Amino acid sequence: MAARKRISSTATEEDLPQVSVSDDGISRYLHLGTPWVQGSMKLKEPFEIDLEYVQRMMAWLLFVEPDSIAERTAVQLGLGAAALTKFHYKKLKMHTTAIEINPLVVNICRSWFKLPPDNDMLEVVLGDASLEILKPRWQGAVDALQVDLYDHNAAAPVLDSAEFYADCRNMLTPEGVMTVNLFGRASSYQRSLDKISAAFGASNVWAFKPTREGNTIVLAQRVATPLSREELQSRAEAVQARWGLPATKWLKVFKQVEPGAGS
Repeated sequence: MAARKRISSTATEEDLPQVSVSDDGISRYLHLGTPWVQGSMKLKEPFEIDLEYVQRMMAWLLFVEPDSIAERTAVQLGLGAAALTKFHYKKLKMHTTAIEINPLVVNICRSWFKLPPDNDMLEVVLGDASLEILKPRWQGAVDALQVDLYDHNAAAPVLDSAEFYADCRNMLTPEGVMTVNLFGRASSYQRSLDKISAAFGASNVWAFKPTREGNTIVLAQRVATPLSREELQSRAEAVQARWGLPATKWLKVFKQVEPGAGS
């Protein structure tokens, strides 16, 4: 890989991390004051999803009818490099909202990561996710909820309590699905899984094996969908054919959490 060249660096508020962008000629990377990559974008395919763990956060597509996608609503907690937000809006044609606490991240995404301006189908809400998700507009209204909330140290999820995950569950429609990125030097996967299972019920929780980088994606349904392995395979093939995501590979590293595994 070619050496990354630094493009920009911005910091205007004392309590927010520095936001910077690097570029290796193939992909562009978002950093929050450290070398840790907080998101990326392929320069030649800006509306595709670059990172493997971010692709896996799209596994909610396995649990809904593909023809119904455009009628559904997606919310991302944490904008990152806007990969999920752009994919839902541009590729899936969904009503999409991202909730981001750092205005510098929003500005960088608009300037360097091709995040479109707000419109009738796309909205970026500047605010604290823990408070925003309690608002009436979100209750029972979200079909696809993605949670990827890390500070500049990437040490542990910023929001990771059983109460937070219960609030996330309350946002979902009956067919709604939450996907969460669990990663961090100080975090405990099992403790986070316990909290998610307590909020959703272990029988409603699925998990991927960790990526090489250490990201583990956990999926939780508001109401369990009884799909056979054959049905999941058919859904995966449809997702891969329509949207180019490596969904058939997901099934090799993705399974339902065994009852009692999160307790």
